[in-house]
Amino acid sequence: MRAFVIGDPVTHSLSPCIHNAAYAHCGVDAAFSAVTVSKDDLAGFVSDLAPDLLGLAVTMPHKQAIMPYLDAIEPLAQAVGAVNTVVLSGNVRTGFNTDVYGIAQALIHTAGEDVHFAKGGSAVILGARATASSALAALGQLKVGQVSVVARNFGGPGSISLAQTRLGVSTTPIPWRDEKRVVSALESADIVVSTLPAGVADHWAGKFDVKAGAIVLDAAYDPWPSKLAQAASSGGALVCSGHEMLLYQACQQFTLMTGEPAPVEVMRQALEEAVQRG
Repeated sequence: MRAFVIGDPVTHSLSPCIHNAAYAHCGVDAAFSAVTVSKDDLAGFVSDLAPDLLGLAVTMPHKQAIMPYLDAIEPLAQAVGAVNTVVLSGNVRTGFNTDVYGIAQALIHTAGEDVHFAKGGSAVILGARATASSALAALGQLKVGQVSVVARNFGGPGSISLAQTRLGVSTTPIPWRDEKRVVSALESADIVVSTLPAGVADHWAGKFDVKAGAIVLDAAYDPWPSKLAQAASSGGALVCSGHEMLLYQACQQFTLMTGEPAPVEVMRQALEEAVQRG
């Protein structure tokens, strides 16, 4: 059997090494590989999927674009407005979102025994697109009380503005250019989640004094550590790499595709070894 991660570009993806290690450990007779699929080819690729395919991991730029080509979409993915996992059952293609689980578990793992810190606290999300919407849902699951969103543009397809309406939550939008308000929000936040492309969030590195004991998750993990992560760590924050998010979202993907519990530590070791190899 086969499974794929699709995107454009996607050859850099670490997903194959994570999933293949899990397959080998659990005795799943399957191979997971990366396939470059352009926007123009997406519809044809999805329609031609073989019934015996385990599933797809979906990365940018297809997390919203793939949704019209699916037969069913789980309520969470529908609310978030993004699909990063497709599972086949017969000829039925069902979309899921495991990024929400990945973000929540990454924060929980980083916080350790202090995971209760999030309940009723405040958070800042940097960015307002698909991953930001998943972060908003994850923070809701953690019972975070107040969420501010910092972005240059809050609207458009796949935006956090649409997601928050479907999720039934509210956020405080703060324009990227309003540096005083951004810094104030960052300094008071219990959680900071950057969902921006690599290097973009580094604009704020060193411009604010992180709250003692806060958690800073930078979803962009190449290069690592980012300047934002370094500044946060120096300021006393608990820093969480996007690798943690990648790991846990892959664990839920594995379970959805195989029906088996994910061998988390095996997958973690495979990820760490891949990162060390560069």
